[in-house]
Amino acid sequence: MNNIEQIEKTLTELYQKYLPSSEGHTASYIPELAKADPKKFAIAAVTVDGKSFSIGDKEYLFTLQSVSKPFVYGLALETHGRELVLSKVGVEPTGDAFNSIIELERQSHRPYNPMINSGAIAISSLIKGPNLNNRLQQILNLFQSYSGHAHSIDENVFNSEKKTAHRNRAIANLLLHFDIIDHDIEETLDLYFKQCSILTDTVDLATMAATLANGGIQPVHLNRVLSADHARDILSLMFTCGMYDTAGEWAYTVGLPAKSGVSGGLIAVVPGVMGIAVYSPLINDHGHSVRALNVFRDLAKIHNLSVFSSGVR
Repeated sequence: MNNIEQIEKTLTELYQKYLPSSEGHTASYIPELAKADPKKFAIAAVTVDGKSFSIGDKEYLFTLQSVSKPFVYGLALETHGRELVLSKVGVEPTGDAFNSIIELERQSHRPYNPMINSGAIAISSLIKGPNLNNRLQQILNLFQSYSGHAHSIDENVFNSEKKTAHRNRAIANLLLHFDIIDHDIEETLDLYFKQCSILTDTVDLATMAATLANGGIQPVHLNRVLSADHARDILSLMFTCGMYDTAGEWAYTVGLPAKSGVSGGLIAVVPGVMGIAVYSPLINDHGHSVRALNVFRDLAKIHNLSVFSSGVR
């Protein structure tokens, strides 16, 4: 049995272990997300040579939410280059919650990184185009290049997010005030909310993560989605910032580049080996799926997956 087969066996065991779990809550601050079925649970893994494994509700569709952030950041890097993007959004972890505003009042007034809401809104403003539909299509095309098929928007989630977006609207106004964004605020926010409302499934997420693990080359169709340098940039920020104010604990217990979303998706990347995704809508107070956290902690410990370890065993 090779290493990947061992990991598949472990993932099957972890699925059975955590399937009965009911710890956590749905994301009630977005009313549409609060309706998610708490019993849904899926795990998927895709290797850099295109092999895949999945178990559970693997075809169940849910919205990307903040898991979209590293990928749209990559699009901005590919379009504008590091220097311009860095002038708008930094690369430092905050230690604050994902929807923090306080860093915008400090020093340069740039968002600290593109994984928090302020940074992600600023990145969305860098997706240029003559209108909202054109800008959105660029993002939809991006995710199609990662997953290998077209994606759609959950309009109910989009409208739910837009109606309850008072804090994100405040963030956008501060970004405009400090000359970080230069587009119409409402259009930029609509683009950001639609980006978060893109529908996906767990296998899609694992494939996206595997593309980053493969240096920017989609492992099934073998098309280059982004440069190896920009894939590295994304992974470095996922490692230091992708888990928000629990990034240090994640680095200590799991040790992999990762990104979570409040809809319940969580991806992690084993560089040069595979991408792994877990979906369960029951989240903790930091916005991370509880089942996913448990799966990744156990998996990393059993197979020595941390980037600071000697490698998969």
